[in-house]
Amino acid sequence: MSILIGIGIVTTVTTFYLGKKGWQAFHKAVGITPGVLVYQNDNAPLSLSKLSWQQLSLNKKHLKNLPEQQLRQLKRIDEKVSHYQAYQTALQAQHKTPAVTEQQFVLNKMLHTRLPEMLASHYQFTNINTNNGKSEKRLEASELLQSVLDNIEQRLDRLLAQMDEEQLQELRVMKHYINSHGS
Repeated sequence: MSILIGIGIVTTVTTFYLGKKGWQAFHKAVGITPGVLVYQNDNAPLSLSKLSWQQLSLNKKHLKNLPEQQLRQLKRIDEKVSHYQAYQTALQAQHKTPAVTEQQFVLNKMLHTRLPEMLASHYQFTNINTNNGKSEKRLEASELLQSVLDNIEQRLDRLLAQMDEEQLQELRVMKHYINSHGS
């Protein structure tokens, strides 16, 4: 009888333990942290007061007149810059110092100097021309800013794709080295 009770207890504890681990693995696989309930609606309008930047240094005042689409694009650009910076930090942690390419230098200048300048100019222009009835000039200013944002995002996408390709090539070289020196 005591053997059956012992087997029952061990079975119950094992089932509970494996169930808990399975439940945690399921949550981890779908990207949920158990016990933390924070829902973010990606389609909800962005609030300038709650908007924070990981890498970009932008004056929130200059973002007041921007449409939702451009704010979202700026947020995407900031996230991509953050991914790129994380890659650079990882290289430095491996004691690798990559040479800065012209493409990287130009993009860095655009992100940290020209973009804030353009946003400031756009803000000043839209504030000056609020009641003058110059809607075609306001539209042109918005299109110019959109063109710059698109250009920066495309450059970032190319740089991130190049970064991915370099990492993949490095893995290929390592695999080839290991395979050629194996056995």
